[in-house]
Amino acid sequence: MNAKIKYLIATLSAMLLGYSSRHYAERLPEFVAVQMGDTLWASMVYFGIRMLGASVRLRVSVLLSFLFCFGIEFSQLYQAEWIQVIRGTTWGALVLGSGFLTVDLIRYTVGIGIAYGIDGLLLHKRRI
Repeated sequence: MNAKIKYLIATLSAMLLGYSSRHYAERLPEFVAVQMGDTLWASMVYFGIRMLGASVRLRVSVLLSFLFCFGIEFSQLYQAEWIQVIRGTTWGALVLGSGFLTVDLIRYTVGIGIAYGIDGLLLHKRRI
């Protein structure tokens, strides 16, 4: 299977699981409901970056994922009215978040780490 298709499937799977973790939060253990959304969002970012650049080294994808996720989180410290209007929309809130939380940086780290592990073990075929 083409690498881009594998990463597309992984990206969409992370999106679906992330949405489900929010939608069905009351049915999940509290720890899972609280932690999984942001963790899966970071995994989705990683797989999306891999989909766009499947030939890029895994470590570069990890770095780009951290830059993107941490950049979005730190951008939440900026509270200008125009960006708050964007964050007030469904898509704006999904992409840009709503407020800075230090714990989100830990969640992103875990999500990127899990995605990197899955990628290294299952998706990325190393050439011998």
